[in-house]
Amino acid sequence: MLGKNSLRLLLVEDDEDDYILTSDLLGEICGITIAITWATTLDAALDKLQTEPFDICLSDFQLGQDTGLDLLKSAAAQGLTVPIIMLTGQSDRETDLAAMAAGAADYLVKADISPTMLERAIRYTLNHTHTLGALQEKEQQYALVAQAVNDGIWDWNWQTQQIYFSPRWSAIIGHAPADLQPSPEEWLRRIHPEDQARFKTELEEHLSGYKATFRSEYRIHHKDGSYRWVLSHGLAVRDAQGQVLRIAGSQTDLTHHVALFDQLTGLPSRVLFLDQLKRSFNRAERQAYQFAVLFLDCDRFKSINDSLGHAMGDQLLVQVAQRLEASLRPGDIVARLGGDEFAILLENLTGIQDAEHIATRLNQSLTQPFDLEGHMAYISGSIGIALRDPQTQRPEDLLRDADTAMYRAKAAGKSQYAIFEHTMHEQAQKILQTEIDLRHAISEQQFQLFYQPIYCLKTQTLTGVEALIRWNHPERGMVSPAEFIPIAEETGLILPIGQWVIQEACHQMIHWMRDFSTLPPLTVSVNLSARQFSQPDFADQIQAVLASTGCPPKRLKLEITETMIIENQAVAVQVLTQLQALGIQIQVDDFGTGYSSLSVLHNLPLNTLKIDLSFIRLLETDPDNAEIVKVIITLAHNLGMTAIAEGVETQAQLLQLKTLDCDFVQGYLFAKPLPLPELEQLMTTSNAAIQSKAYAVSSVSAVEQV
Repeated sequence: MLGKNSLRLLLVEDDEDDYILTSDLLGEICGITIAITWATTLDAALDKLQTEPFDICLSDFQLGQDTGLDLLKSAAAQGLTVPIIMLTGQSDRETDLAAMAAGAADYLVKADISPTMLERAIRYTLNHTHTLGALQEKEQQYALVAQAVNDGIWDWNWQTQQIYFSPRWSAIIGHAPADLQPSPEEWLRRIHPEDQARFKTELEEHLSGYKATFRSEYRIHHKDGSYRWVLSHGLAVRDAQGQVLRIAGSQTDLTHHVALFDQLTGLPSRVLFLDQLKRSFNRAERQAYQFAVLFLDCDRFKSINDSLGHAMGDQLLVQVAQRLEASLRPGDIVARLGGDEFAILLENLTGIQDAEHIATRLNQSLTQPFDLEGHMAYISGSIGIALRDPQTQRPEDLLRDADTAMYRAKAAGKSQYAIFEHTMHEQAQKILQTEIDLRHAISEQQFQLFYQPIYCLKTQTLTGVEALIRWNHPERGMVSPAEFIPIAEETGLILPIGQWVIQEACHQMIHWMRDFSTLPPLTVSVNLSARQFSQPDFADQIQAVLASTGCPPKRLKLEITETMIIENQAVAVQVLTQLQALGIQIQVDDFGTGYSSLSVLHNLPLNTLKIDLSFIRLLETDPDNAEIVKVIITLAHNLGMTAIAEGVETQAQLLQLKTLDCDFVQGYLFAKPLPLPELEQLMTTSNAAIQSKAYAVSSVSAVEQV
């Protein structure tokens, strides 16, 4: 160093324009005076490094017929220890790795360099160079002085195979010096198993003379049970014959590394992945270069995590990460974004077919069972593929597009991949806007209930209504439930919406009991979502609604689907038993479209089977379908339940249902779902609707008998 705030720098650059540009960048570094010496060839650079004192060297990668790698190797062979930072015109992973392997202190892409980045690289390099500076030995002992308080010191006597660990070195891993044995085994056994082989290789490369200094970045076990990223630098001391006497160095706590690497799997994090992706974007702007991002979400991970515990879930994620890495090509990058989500950067593709082939290979790698301490677990992956195109300007956008495509793959049945199309983004934006509008709808009470009448075939009377939610959007008008209910389910908004429906239906029932007291006792049916039904305190919520509204439990019917029963029978039994104890009737909606078994139905406290409208529509044209309806009605009666046919639209259907001894009917033949005023107007006419239909059916039947 020339002084406290100055340094001598050798700039090796064969292009005058690049020399001027780099000099200007160096001149913008504040707080330090840099004396620049310019060399244009490899030989000139080596000559100056041998004859003049420099603190640091910046070298272009291409030096005429020679390269920066040649300079690094020649400098190391001649025992020159000036740290060299490599500069290159383009980002290239293989060149980067080769430069670092040859002893480069850092590797920077010219197009990306700023004064701040250049200053950081220089200061970091100088800091560690001086940290590794040797002092005079006394009795053949070597000590390394750390410039930063964050560095710990280690001194490895190669003859006795004993190591001195400084208090700071021990503190980095949460221990006191007395806790550690002064042996190489003490150090090596604490290194993460996945990093041990690389650590030993990098140490041997320095000891053998291949690299001028020892440098290794790895994870080391902390006293609290976690792994911490550290960086170790070292320098060997040799005798006159070149034999190693000892090697000493520093260990730096890379706490910031947590932001760059996932502590569980060791994979790059989102931050580092986006940084690598940015490099690919920059490269694609300079040359014809194609790449893609894959977004992988593990199917069924949550169920494994919930059933086996988070520790097993973490083991599974580590094994998934290992399989994904093993399935990629050299140069491709896989990162863990969080949870069970992974991102993969595929470089240098010839087309979308390359990405599809790799996506298939990734999913195939997950098909074999995972052994979690004797528990066999099976998962698959839903993968979204986003190929870089000129319309995508930012790395974050390409990652978002891959994420969007992943959801399309998951919706298609999981264990699949989907390729991003711009219509997907438009649809995703529409869904997001719908979610925002739904939140406003809840707070601003934009929902209302429509009601579809349900009639008893035997008594020909109005016996109840089904409450159906409608969204009266202030700009779009009435929005179909088919459009907003799936989004409400996905976002969890179905819980407050469903609670409002039950509350409103019970509240309205109290009014009907007062205003239409001459009618037979009516019931109101409300559809439940899977999320509502799976809440541990759902029965308590219903009891609270009944108490607050004063609605008698026998006036409320709750509708569930077969799927909700089958997916978690234990929970279904518990919740249904609690609801039955309250006096609430349970109906199985869309019956015949699920996969429930007779044993399941027989053991559950159910009251009614609702025959799906898809069967009713084919009653007149498909004899087999009529047999199915007959079986469902008979099944309901044999199990002590009633049967409701929904979607009745013609008198012929009504006649057949009456012949098959169906108990209740609803459908457009009688009335569409009606807003409250129209329903109450219909209620004033009592049972005229079904009586007129029944009369017509009876007339048809009488004529047929004649």
